[in-house]
Amino acid sequence: MDSATLPAPPVPGVVPPRVRTVSVVTHPEATHHVDGLVGGQHDSDLTPRGEHQAAAIAAVLRERVGASSVAVVSSDLRRTWRTAQVVAAALGAAPEADARLREISYGDAEGRPQAWLDARYTPAPAVGDRLRHHPGVPGAQTRLDVALRVYGAMTDLLARDVDELVVVTHGFTATLVVAAWIGMPVEAAGHVAFPVPSGSITTLREDGFFHNRAVVTVGDVAHLTV
Repeated sequence: MDSATLPAPPVPGVVPPRVRTVSVVTHPEATHHVDGLVGGQHDSDLTPRGEHQAAAIAAVLRERVGASSVAVVSSDLRRTWRTAQVVAAALGAAPEADARLREISYGDAEGRPQAWLDARYTPAPAVGDRLRHHPGVPGAQTRLDVALRVYGAMTDLLARDVDELVVVTHGFTATLVVAAWIGMPVEAAGHVAFPVPSGSITTLREDGFFHNRAVVTVGDVAHLTV
């Protein structure tokens, strides 16, 4: 190797650029999945299979995360909180709960059979104000309701001085976590959707020089073998 290919030596007194990584985890299999019930903010728990999947998620993150400063922040619902506990234990961190990372609420439909919601749900139109569209179920939230709280949570989380941030949340919410990360205006979030199945890991990374925010992987489930 000639001298032209060698990395530049560190400059005394100069701190090297800092890379920041955010791992967005969607909780794995929960009881409402197998029981055919509406999730949302219904406080379902992980199934035994979901517990195994949470351990697989934790193992992957333990291999990837090598930073000394790590934070694990989760929705406070049981299925996400239990996932966060498993992940945090593997990373040597203490999990923190933030209710703003909860799933969208389906109001009166939560905990009922999925067919009950399907018979009453009015989907958003293809054009028009999709953000403020109400699905017609009493107590249900709009996309705007969720976006405002998730964007607020991400503003606070990204202001923290950590190298690695793990956000444990839900499928609908995870899309808005990524939208907030890339700086998508809330008013432009009416159509956005990322494929983030249950038990997936989405990797986001900011370089320490240009401070560009990359979406490295979306909805990775290669670790789910159970």
